[in-house]
Amino acid sequence: MELPTPLEAVPESLRGGRALFFKREDLHELGAFKWRGALPTLEAFRHRGAAAVVTASTGNHGAAVAWAGRRTGLRAIVYAPEGASATKLALIQGLGAEIRLTGTDLDAAKDEGKRCARQTGFPFFEDGVEPTQYAGYGAIADEILDQATEPPAAIIVPVGNGALICGMGQVLKRRSPRTLLVGVAAKEAPVMALSFQARRPVVCDRIATFADGLAVRVAIPAAVALVNDLVDRMLLVSERQMAEGIGSLSVAGIRAEGAAAAGLAALPQLLDLDGPIVLVVTGRNIDQPLYRRAVQDPRSFSG
Repeated sequence: MELPTPLEAVPESLRGGRALFFKREDLHELGAFKWRGALPTLEAFRHRGAAAVVTASTGNHGAAVAWAGRRTGLRAIVYAPEGASATKLALIQGLGAEIRLTGTDLDAAKDEGKRCARQTGFPFFEDGVEPTQYAGYGAIADEILDQATEPPAAIIVPVGNGALICGMGQVLKRRSPRTLLVGVAAKEAPVMALSFQARRPVVCDRIATFADGLAVRVAIPAAVALVNDLVDRMLLVSERQMAEGIGSLSVAGIRAEGAAAAGLAALPQLLDLDGPIVLVVTGRNIDQPLYRRAVQDPRSFSG
């Protein structure tokens, strides 16, 4: 995939008369943006002498680590929750990583991955913690500002652990401080939104979203601190709203996973904005039965 990824005008049928643009991170060969943070991070581990890396992921991050491992010569061990996306697990395995399924959610898998790293001496790559990730994701904001004919009024970014929006925010506040940075989290995985409201990490005891890219239960303190400094608004969307967003994107010829549809799902909450709005389409790796259900029967999801 050549860079930059495209910045495309949203089809008129979805615009409603507004100036909307998609930043198409889904078009990378991995189907998601995560490679931008994984490659420089694994290069840094290799330079420090690592032979392998351990991580935990619901899917796209693990695939990016496996992909970057091939390019850097590092062995990749990926812990994933039981019940993780079959599509994403197949992608990780196809890229040569070792998958270990454990726990009911990402944070439980993360605990096991950290235990493995302590026992083996391999570095643990915690998604959302490494500074090299933030710099990699900042490149997305640089590309948007270079591609746009005028500074966007707002950029809307799905929020899982917060690394993507923080990396982009660091660039935006330097290059285009008047551009609003809007985060979107799932109502059924609200830990980052609640932490944003409280201005400190809060505790959530469960997650229940089909959007695995947003399925974070435990906030990363460093990410919360940056989100509070960089993000202007944080919105919540329901499972049904994301499913409807997937359906709308399908009409435009875009296959989107739940997280990637979150920005479109949040647009009705942003009617006060005037000017160009950019929606980051973060990934396309969604299991076919789930995709079919979202497109054909969005009302079957909780509203």
